[in-house]
Amino acid sequence: MKEPKYHLYLSDDEYRRVLQSLIRLKNSLIAQGRYTDGARDVLCKIISAKKRKLKIKYI
Repeated sequence: MKEPKYHLYLSDDEYRRVLQSLIRLKNSLIAQGRYTDGARDVLCKIISAKKRKLKIKYI
C-alpha cells in the first residue's frame, strides 16, 4: 500500500526554526546516548524538500 504524501508549507522563518529544533533534538539524543535515526531521517527530508514560492491572496 502506498504511503500518503503530506505537504508542509513553511515561511523562511518557520523553516529555519524547524531545522534548528531538529538539530537540537539530534544533539540531545546523542548526549543521552540514544539512537538518532528518526531525527536524522526527518532532517534529511526537510533539507532535501523542494522549495516552492506561493502567492497568498487576502480578500
